[in-house]
Amino acid sequence: MQPNDLKKILSSGLLSFPVTDFDAEGNFNKSTYVKRLEWLAPYGATALFAAGGTGEFFSLTPQEYPEIIKTAVDTCRGQVPILAGVGGPTRVAAAYAKEAEKAGAQGLLLLPHYLTEASQDGLIEHVAEVCKATNLGVVVYNRANCRLSPTSLAILADRCPNLIGFKDGIGDIELMVSIWRKMGDRFSYLGGLPTAEVYAAAYKALGTPVYSSAVFNFMPKLAMDFYHAVASDNHAEQNRMIDEFFLPYLDIRNRKAGYAVSIVKAGAKLAGYDAGPVRAPLTDLTGEEVEMLHKLMLKQGAQ
Repeated sequence: MQPNDLKKILSSGLLSFPVTDFDAEGNFNKSTYVKRLEWLAPYGATALFAAGGTGEFFSLTPQEYPEIIKTAVDTCRGQVPILAGVGGPTRVAAAYAKEAEKAGAQGLLLLPHYLTEASQDGLIEHVAEVCKATNLGVVVYNRANCRLSPTSLAILADRCPNLIGFKDGIGDIELMVSIWRKMGDRFSYLGGLPTAEVYAAAYKALGTPVYSSAVFNFMPKLAMDFYHAVASDNHAEQNRMIDEFFLPYLDIRNRKAGYAVSIVKAGAKLAGYDAGPVRAPLTDLTGEEVEMLHKLMLKQGAQ
């Protein structure tokens, strides 16, 4: 897929990040991962991101990463495009980019680099090196220690024709407006704050109507219904779902750091698609918290 074709695809619709399946020993579980993707693919997401943040990219080994991406690509071929998460130190991220392209991914999401702070000049070189390593379209994720300025993005846009997307995980409205005003339609813009539904209407008003849904992993019908309510500016339906599901969901998610992934795996298990435990340093929900989530899910009806 050509980068500009990917850009068009990412300019509308709902995106999601499937969790990565592990067995009881914490090893990649291919068979249940396939079943998960087969279940999710027909629901109507515009694209799925394999080995993204919700897919615990940060805990995957270099040996298992190519199999995860290839499994996603093979399973969803002809149904929904697969973008692969890449990240870590610059040369490692570039190596992952090459592996993902080899495995057949249609695009890449560049997650923040590892640990250290960096200047804008350093961030520019980091993103440029990864873009240079692949022919695939790249979406850069502005989050944590990767906080690109509008000027830096303009430099990268000139240097990297295959940098086609910008995903925001910071929530700085002033920064988003500045980027949008400077870059216009050069990028596709994705909302990427955890539990993005809560921010979806505000981001749409900022020129970012596309977002990624973690809840899609276990409540795909609800996630799609919410997206359609946002797309049609049905604020009454949005508010109903926020009050009945998303705010109580956040009360559970916010109990511990890292629960943004853990709660999704708990939900997947309750939905009948057990993805196994999270890997350290994340921790799973307690039994009490799982029961709270279960009651919340039951109120939403069949998916």
